[in-house]
Amino acid sequence: MAEIERESMEYDVVIVGAGPAGLSAAIRLKQLDADLNVVVLEKGSEVGAHVLSGAVLDPAGLNKLIPDWKAKGAPLNTPVTKDNFYMLGEAGKIRIPNFPMPPLMNNHGNYIVSMGNVCRWMAEQAEELGVEIFPGMSCSELVFGDNGEVKGVVAGVFGLEADGTIGPDTEPGMELHGKYVFLSEGVRGSLSKEVIAKYGLAKDADVQKYGLGMKEIWEIDPAKHSEGTVTHTMGWPLGSNAGGGSFIYHLENNQVYVGFVVHLNYKNPHLFPYMEFQRFKHHPMVADLLEGGKRIAYGARAINEGGYQSMPKMVAPGVALLGCSVGMVNVPRIKGNHNAMLSGIAAAEAAHAAIGAGRASDELTDYETEVRAGDIGQDLKKVRNVKPMWSKRGLLASLTLGGLDMWTNTFGFSFFGTMKHGKNDADATEKASKHKPIDYPKPDGKLSFDRLTNVAFSFTNHEESQPAHLKLSDASIPVNVNLAEYAGPSARYCPAGVYEFVGDGADKKFQINFQNCVHCKTCDIKDPSQNITWTVPQGGDGPNYPNM
Repeated sequence: MAEIERESMEYDVVIVGAGPAGLSAAIRLKQLDADLNVVVLEKGSEVGAHVLSGAVLDPAGLNKLIPDWKAKGAPLNTPVTKDNFYMLGEAGKIRIPNFPMPPLMNNHGNYIVSMGNVCRWMAEQAEELGVEIFPGMSCSELVFGDNGEVKGVVAGVFGLEADGTIGPDTEPGMELHGKYVFLSEGVRGSLSKEVIAKYGLAKDADVQKYGLGMKEIWEIDPAKHSEGTVTHTMGWPLGSNAGGGSFIYHLENNQVYVGFVVHLNYKNPHLFPYMEFQRFKHHPMVADLLEGGKRIAYGARAINEGGYQSMPKMVAPGVALLGCSVGMVNVPRIKGNHNAMLSGIAAAEAAHAAIGAGRASDELTDYETEVRAGDIGQDLKKVRNVKPMWSKRGLLASLTLGGLDMWTNTFGFSFFGTMKHGKNDADATEKASKHKPIDYPKPDGKLSFDRLTNVAFSFTNHEESQPAHLKLSDASIPVNVNLAEYAGPSARYCPAGVYEFVGDGADKKFQINFQNCVHCKTCDIKDPSQNITWTVPQGGDGPNYPNM
């Protein structure tokens, strides 16, 4: 695309991604100086269309950003009233009492929310302050300056031919330049990945770890609804096959969020995360809740789980990584939105000070210092050993030793120091010959659903004549390596049925149904050969989540 001549626009700060981190940064910049020119570019068809989160929101970030958010009508309508933790067996459950839990696990003062709707409201606040927000604008390239600094991004390329070449209907897009560029793309963003690699930002960090989160919204029988109740489970159906667990959140209007997270460091390539989620809903506790109800939405998203020790360096010349572009999820709390907001505030304050001092396109080191030493770093440091304990020693050890570690960290010390994660999630995948296939029950169409039926409830759409946004480094690897040695795990780890193997024998082919993609990025993370790269499709394409 380098041969295309594009128009350019100049801003003080260019922000990629209208999630909680990007919007917090935009709002804070305009609070600090109304004359700053700030633009937010969002690849979804509207703000919130690609936002998927649990979510129980700790309002700490919002309290700092917009203290009068209640008066301004923020959609935090359901305070948490009850916390339940269960260990599940196939037919039963054991309640884990709340009193031994470290104080940080308490959800008192938090809210069950749709983060998509929270972001829509935040976008309104940003626009009232004068922030320019452009949805439907995928940022497909970085623009570099003469000294190797990040100068801006390319956004709004449309109408490429299917082979990626320029055609008669191609719109070349624009270059948007900024004194600073903020990347708040969410987990495993394509530009963030490029920046981390180009500047070696991860060389002193532990490997990043991930989970796959899948979520359905259900309308249930009002008699079974308990607004404000938060339930988390561990154990069945995953057992020893994988780490993970579930969440069930009762929000308003007789709706519940039903979600399931599978840690992506599982070894058995026969594991089918989506079908584990569907099987989970047949547990008596869950089936009784959902029976007579109807599923009204579905989506999926990868989750950063590496935590404190996996955060890369967050700044390079001209660019800063925000929120899940760094990885700021507190794994045992299953919360990251508050830290994303705090990171946006910190980045905005660092950029404002730099621009006020006449600087541009350098490293915002004050931002990184604030993240690591401030509230975000303290939040993540206390729980840094829970994930590696779970990965290395299993669920029960993580419950007991991890709980002990969180308690002692409350007082500023740990018996375990800082544990390492070990292998990345792709390398954790073992050869199929070491494992037995797993037999999954067929979905019944009432509680459980096949993938393609559920994908229809993500309202996903991609213009089919564009180039596939899922790129293979080597087209021979899926059949010759991944199918032959790993039983073709891409046909299972994708929660949207994007990948399949068609044909028989020598005619076996790997097919990419990119139209189904819900932008979860699991393929970019879990592919054992690291042969798949997720890139942005045309702006506006992908899921259209109503209130995830």
